[in-house]
Amino acid sequence: MSEKIIVFAETNFRNQYRRFGIKADDRRRHMYLVGKTGMGKSTILENMIIDDIRAGNGVMVVDPHGDLAEKIIEYIPTGRINDVIYFNPADIEYPIAFNVVEQVEPHLRHLVASGLIGVFKKLWADSWGPRLEYILRNAILAILDYPGSTLLAIIRMLADKNFRKKVIEKIQDPVVKSFWVNEFAGYANNFASEAVSPIQNKVGQFLSSSLIRNIVGQVKSSIDLREVMDGGKILILNLSKGRIGEDNSALLGAMMITKVQLSAMSRVDISEKDRKDFYLYIDEFQNFTTDSFANILSEARKYRLNLIMAHQYIEQLGEIVKPAVFGNVGTLVVFRVGATDAEELVKEFTPVFLEEDLVNLSKYEFYIKLMIDGVSSDPFSARGLAPLTEEEKTGNKEKVVKVSRERYAKQRSVVEDKILRWHENIEEMDRQIHKEKGKKYEEGALVKPISRKKEELEKITPALTKSRAEFRLRPDRDNEPRKQKYDALCSRCGKTTKISFTPDGIRPIFCKDCLAIVKNEKKQEIESRREAKKQELSKIGLASDQEIGAKQSVRPGQDNIPGRDMRGGVA
Repeated sequence: MSEKIIVFAETNFRNQYRRFGIKADDRRRHMYLVGKTGMGKSTILENMIIDDIRAGNGVMVVDPHGDLAEKIIEYIPTGRINDVIYFNPADIEYPIAFNVVEQVEPHLRHLVASGLIGVFKKLWADSWGPRLEYILRNAILAILDYPGSTLLAIIRMLADKNFRKKVIEKIQDPVVKSFWVNEFAGYANNFASEAVSPIQNKVGQFLSSSLIRNIVGQVKSSIDLREVMDGGKILILNLSKGRIGEDNSALLGAMMITKVQLSAMSRVDISEKDRKDFYLYIDEFQNFTTDSFANILSEARKYRLNLIMAHQYIEQLGEIVKPAVFGNVGTLVVFRVGATDAEELVKEFTPVFLEEDLVNLSKYEFYIKLMIDGVSSDPFSARGLAPLTEEEKTGNKEKVVKVSRERYAKQRSVVEDKILRWHENIEEMDRQIHKEKGKKYEEGALVKPISRKKEELEKITPALTKSRAEFRLRPDRDNEPRKQKYDALCSRCGKTTKISFTPDGIRPIFCKDCLAIVKNEKKQEIESRREAKKQELSKIGLASDQEIGAKQSVRPGQDNIPGRDMRGGVA
């Protein structure tokens, strides 16, 4: 029986149109498509994805625009509806749980930390620093050892000393534990606040959105990516930038790809011949690439994780990812590109095609170097197949979304209640610790603090025994009803707090500790502005601070004349 071939294009040399495709074994060397927008890259992806789905293959699609994802679910065959997981963060009423730090094997934890660091570093490259990365890496490695943790624990650990103590007790890595016990604990308060504030600002910016928090803040993931890969399921990620924001789209996509890499590597426990091929399609993949993406390209083949990547121009790739792409990709598809890219890509196509050919391609036409039986072919021209037609739609779109919600999502109110209870459970643990201390006092295991009898206290401080009413400054307010307090989560650290207004999702909410930090930051900002203003004034010729001080040192009625002593006489 011949090996299954996925047909995706047809030749067009001298008007001889012959359809061709690529074998499963050759797809394990990955496929890379590059070209300007609107040239036909997405059409090729659509045709290949639907062919894979119809063939019963396991597929994952990462789409930062949303159009590709929404189109695919319109063509899902009836027999594969139950295999689909439609991950759409914009569906805020039914969030799907995705906890990237859930139950990571000890030997893979450094990969999770590196992946998350790479994601944050890429988004905030302008304000990134070695100290920020150092503390954040140790925070991630610490919560990976703490059972039942989520990304919310990062902020909580930096802001809540009691929670930090509990996490430190669970840390297994001696180097990470030494950092928190010896180094971080030795930071002065001002220095510690200055060191953790950038992390709280950046990570908190990501987690403060309820849309994202309800996804990554759930302890138990509803998607088992290893099961998705081994079971040949269909995972479609609709990460539309227009609906969830560019940063949120990039973060979720990069974290999901990191988790896919870990799941693929965990396949080491089964023989290579028993590993099912799994096809990962990434449109505009530069949005989700970090430096660790190079490792995926070099190692994915042996774990049967096959990548099909598309984007618009080479400059979008980083210095580390770019050589990894061209060094590991087996099939190269080039649509019309700009002059800069043509100069780079012509090395792959010369002498058959020149730079002028690469910049003058028509719509839907491309040049390709196809992997055939493990060997790269000579370059040849081709064009993509026609887009999927209306007649091919299965009418299962609504059913796909409904089934996916029922199996993998929970209602928003339930999720938010669980996240709130996660914080309350930690606070309950604090209360239990204090309760245990009380028991130890009673048993004599701990020395009680010195206490005095009530009668002695009354003699020493009689005012303290007066009734509360005697100290009321406004007796007329005694009968006023107390203001209602509402439970809410701190926008900065995620800790449960009480507020006197109804949470509206617009105004930021801070707990007592974070409010002090925010006030301190604003104070520092005001002082820095004043200092900048002084420097600006000095530059334009106004009196400097030294001149002002010199004038103030002269007493009224005295001339600032050199040689005159303090009594006004001549020295």
